Amino acid sequence: MADVSTKAELHAQVLVIDDEPDHADVMAEALRKPGHVCTIVHDLSGAADELQHGKFDVIVTDLVMESETTGLAILKLANEHQPEAETIMVTAHGDVPTAKAALQGGAYDFIEKPLDLEVFRNLVNRAAETVLLRHQNVGLQGQLDAAYGFEGIIGESTAIRQVIATIKQVAPSTIPVLIAGESGTGKELIAAALHKHSTRTKKRYVTFNAAGQSETLLEDQLFGHVRGAFTGADRDREGVFEYADGGTLFLDEIGDMPLSMQAKLLRVLETGEIVRLGANEMRKVDVRFVSATNRDLKAMVKDSSFREDLYYRINAAEIHVPPLRDRRDDIPLLVNHSAGRFAAEMGRQPLKVSEPAMLRLVAYHWPGNVRELLNTMQKIIVTCDGPAIDVRHVPEDIRMSESDEDLSVGSLAGVGLDKLEKEAIRQTLAMTGGNREHASKLLGIGERTLYRKLKEYGLK
Repeated sequence: MADVSTKAELHAQVLVIDDEPDHADVMAEALRKPGHVCTIVHDLSGAADELQHGKFDVIVTDLVMESETTGLAILKLANEHQPEAETIMVTAHGDVPTAKAALQGGAYDFIEKPLDLEVFRNLVNRAAETVLLRHQNVGLQGQLDAAYGFEGIIGESTAIRQVIATIKQVAPSTIPVLIAGESGTGKELIAAALHKHSTRTKKRYVTFNAAGQSETLLEDQLFGHVRGAFTGADRDREGVFEYADGGTLFLDEIGDMPLSMQAKLLRVLETGEIVRLGANEMRKVDVRFVSATNRDLKAMVKDSSFREDLYYRINAAEIHVPPLRDRRDDIPLLVNHSAGRFAAEMGRQPLKVSEPAMLRLVAYHWPGNVRELLNTMQKIIVTCDGPAIDVRHVPEDIRMSESDEDLSVGSLAGVGLDKLEKEAIRQTLAMTGGNREHASKLLGIGERTLYRKLKEYGLK
């Protein structure tokens, strides 16, 4: 549907379903006058085919056709195959109770025969405007996600967009999710976003880190204990599985879990039952399980340090969070976002980041990923003594990092200028993830000039 602001300019895709061809033609003609595009079918079979293979904004269907429930069957198909569309029921006076039931089933509205065509057009226009507004809100949310981050996940790169798309796709389900990625990439944010966009968002979100804990302590923390289970157990205590019952449990660093505990965890995930230390009775728990690791679990499965059956149990869906060096295009966004955030927290005016400083920050390999970048920006804001962040404010270990090429005079002696220019362009494009607009700004040349030099040097 066209993204427009006036009723006259709305051009909705409308599916008209009526077993009386003349009546269907009248409705379609009334809707074509203001510019809607209409498709006409006359039975349930034709409607099913269009709903499965077409794309519609508004569906207008007679309530009673081949049977008294044909319209309701079409409504069910519309909800299944065209969830973003609105459905309007056309009914005779005697079928109003059934039409009201259709409203409870998700229909937008109903209208009685004989039709007042002006009222009918206005009703379809309102339904089309509802769909348009919904589309605009989704688009606006996408823009907000890009500008301010999705649940704190900042980035516009293809890799991060894919991560966010996967979160939105799997969050409403109850399947276990494994989040993989290096330390500092933001796996905790991914887990929190999964919970917030799930059907359990009003229930508890519980986090637990399995790293560096003994088997006994792990078992106690995960499953709890009863009074007298061990020395010092003076009362019953529930573990994190029970505490998260009905909600989401995020188990971080699952790759650090001992093999013996892996077997116990697998049993709980398979049965949905836990046994507290020192007890015999089973307790049912309903937990959405999300785990994370910075280790290569596939390699661990091969060397028998991680159970294969547990790996497949926790990995119904996997989200890989890329390291920052593989999404350099996001670094300027992260730098500017964190600079504004930390300046505001310190009661300072927003600080701009000079292009030379940004170039150094983009060039750095960030072994600590986003966590290291945020810590660095916090230090920079604290030590910055001017209205803008310049190269001198960038920590020396970043300015002089090994990732930067050796640009000493001796190394450049005798090298042709064309080769230097080609290498500068190649490296800058690599730093910016192929973003020509950003690369041209860092190089101090126009985009057209950059494009010409790319062709001249045979660079892609």
